[in-house]
Amino acid sequence: MKADQLLKNYAAGVRDFTGVNLSEANLREANLSGIILDRAILDGANLSHANLAQASLIEADLNGANLSNADLSGSNLSKAILDGAILDGAILDGANLSQADLTVAKLIETNLSEADLQEASLIAANLDGADLSGADLTVADLSQANLTQADLNQTNLSGAILDGANIEGTILDENV
Repeated sequence: MKADQLLKNYAAGVRDFTGVNLSEANLREANLSGIILDRAILDGANLSHANLAQASLIEADLNGANLSNADLSGSNLSKAILDGAILDGAILDGANLSQADLTVAKLIETNLSEADLQEASLIAANLDGADLSGADLTVADLSQANLTQADLNQTNLSGAILDGANIEGTILDENV
């Protein structure tokens, strides 16, 4: 499916696009709140500045996708593949990222407050200045992650793996 066809169908009221292939699609600044893109292929897609609030992206392939400054608040990205995705400045507060693969993802100054990141892979992810306050990182793998200046206040780090992580300047008040 082409990006323009998806936007046309979405405007007509269609919300379920499960399994659609939008590889390399340009959906920059698109308003797709509440869309269902479960198991969709969005590798290399440009979703920067898009409104994906309350979207369902369960098991979606977002390898190398540009989600910078996208609104993903309240979205479900459980088991999504976000290897090398760019999420700088994205809003992910209240998002479900449990078991998501965020290996080497760029999450600079991203809002992940209250996000569910249980068992997520954040190996070598760049979380410089990210807001992870109140997030659940239970059993998450943050090996080699950059957490410089990240806000981990009231974050659940039970069983989290932090081997080789850079936590310089990180706010670690009141953690579980």
